[in-house]
Amino acid sequence: MIDGKKVLLSGMQSTGIITLGNYLGALKNWVDLNDDESIQCFYAVMDLHSITVRQEPAALRKNGRILYALYIAAGLDPEKNCLFFQSHVPAHAQLAWILNCYTYMGEMNRMTQFKDKAAKHADNINTGLFTYPVLMAADILLYQADMVPVGKDQMQHLEIARDIAGRFNGIYGDVFTIPEAYIGKNGAKIMSLQDPSKKMSKSDENPNGSILLLDDMDTIMRKFKKAVTDSDGFIAYTDDKPGIKNLIDIYCASTGKTPDETVKEFDGCGYGTFKEAVGESVAAVLKPVQDKYHALIEDKAYVDSLMKENAEKASYYANKTLRKVMKKVGFIELPR
Repeated sequence: MIDGKKVLLSGMQSTGIITLGNYLGALKNWVDLNDDESIQCFYAVMDLHSITVRQEPAALRKNGRILYALYIAAGLDPEKNCLFFQSHVPAHAQLAWILNCYTYMGEMNRMTQFKDKAAKHADNINTGLFTYPVLMAADILLYQADMVPVGKDQMQHLEIARDIAGRFNGIYGDVFTIPEAYIGKNGAKIMSLQDPSKKMSKSDENPNGSILLLDDMDTIMRKFKKAVTDSDGFIAYTDDKPGIKNLIDIYCASTGKTPDETVKEFDGCGYGTFKEAVGESVAAVLKPVQDKYHALIEDKAYVDSLMKENAEKASYYANKTLRKVMKKVGFIELPR
């Protein structure tokens, strides 16, 4: 805890422009915590995690700055939250190495995400990809996080973090807070517009499958017009109509309406009319975010000042934990 507040940590990788799914499923819920006085939130641009897959350096730098500006443009208050770059806090890498020495090969071999990513990147199965969950554990444990927002695909990583923390505490005493999964308001689960059996992803090979947060109005409308539906020709919220169900979920998340209200609203309408309405609702939601983003990205001095200030704040808390860990392990503290 920090000043009597529970600590929450989360973040996103800086591997490309985040999607509508990232915004509606996670980022929007983070924004809702701005005024919760009982929680101190840390949100990182996870650029260290990003390089488990080979990145073009200029693109990684550009995408990191874009993501940082989008955090703020989407509504995360930099005065109430700590918004920082993972690579600006060396303690993440330092603690990850120490925790690697308290993590077993068998635990890493069981990680399903490693198997999935290794299959997709067979030409670059690196040890960073293998030990990715240990770095994630370091991210969480450095800030003594009480809570971590996780989806089903990340639950295994949180369990590993809990196991590592428990093992370390068992040897050295009460060092780490054992984190719990944060179950907040359910974020909208947004699927690909081209394959509604898969989550919308910025890494989708089909660019028409994802709405990116910085897509302009014409691009948004074009992508929704191409969205996969079916040949039934009527609008219903059922699992056997996954394309239409996904569009209804997007419309509801954008307008605040319920699926039942949406089905009634578009009763008797064709898919073309419905897709146009969904596109317009999404464009309306994204416009204020985009407007604020474009203003922020032009103000380099302001964004840089926030990066520096927040890196210092994150480092303060991270280094407190790291010093404690290093002392417990037996390292000699650098004389002052």
